[in-house]
Amino acid sequence: MLTFDEKIAIIEGFPELERVNVSLGRVNFQFNDSVYDKKNVVYHLHPNGNGFVYGGRLSNYQTDGKGMVNIRDFSADELKQIIEESIVSLSAGKTSTVEEAIVGENFEERWRNQSNEVLLLVNEDDTWNIYFGLNLEETFDTREEAEMFLVEEGFRRI
Repeated sequence: MLTFDEKIAIIEGFPELERVNVSLGRVNFQFNDSVYDKKNVVYHLHPNGNGFVYGGRLSNYQTDGKGMVNIRDFSADELKQIIEESIVSLSAGKTSTVEEAIVGENFEERWRNQSNEVLLLVNEDDTWNIYFGLNLEETFDTREEAEMFLVEEGFRRI
């Protein structure tokens, strides 16, 4: 289990989150650019290592009645992933800094699969490119070909 300080260090690596100290030494991290009323991505991170990440718009995590996922026993990679997925889910169409580097002024769409992996379909210079993070995965001549590939691979437009 990661310590409180290790979790804080990971969470502070997300510049889009703002730290808010709350009672009993607990800490929240808010995503103020959320397009929803929900702003807390990390909720009540406690010095004992317990805490929650908002997963109410994610399908691959077990959540409580408030849509929160307990992160007490998460590894560093698991914590980074759920925070990134939570931010994306609260962005609803907004591009992250990484995505902005790829997309620029080009047309883009997000596609997600059952595992909550997100691919970007980007129209660049008469081609349709599919990106996973910063990595170019596939290139197609037409949008139809790209969409057919995405559907065959189990992705749907979000």
